[in-house]
Amino acid sequence: MKSLSITGLILLAVSALLFYLTTDFTVEKITMSHVMGVMAGVGIGLIFGGMVGYVSKGSAIKAEEKRKEFKQLQKDKEELEKQAAEIAKREAELQQKNQNPQI
Repeated sequence: MKSLSITGLILLAVSALLFYLTTDFTVEKITMSHVMGVMAGVGIGLIFGGMVGYVSKGSAIKAEEKRKEFKQLQKDKEELEKQAAEIAKREAELQQKNQNPQI
């Protein structure tokens, strides 16, 4: 977003310079071509803004999905570790019972 702001400021400065060179900031010299140029600039800005917004939202959604998947994998890992510990505990108890049979 920072680079987009810098690019926008540079383009704004270039457009102000071009406007100054063509009209000397007098209202009488503004023609229909200037209005069409402004409208084209706004249109191009909206198109680029839409594309950048779409791409950034898509990457944000993908990152969120990866975070959710990672959290789910961590939960699954903890469950498996608990189950493994429980199985190991049961096996240890069975081995103790087999080693010390009660008559």
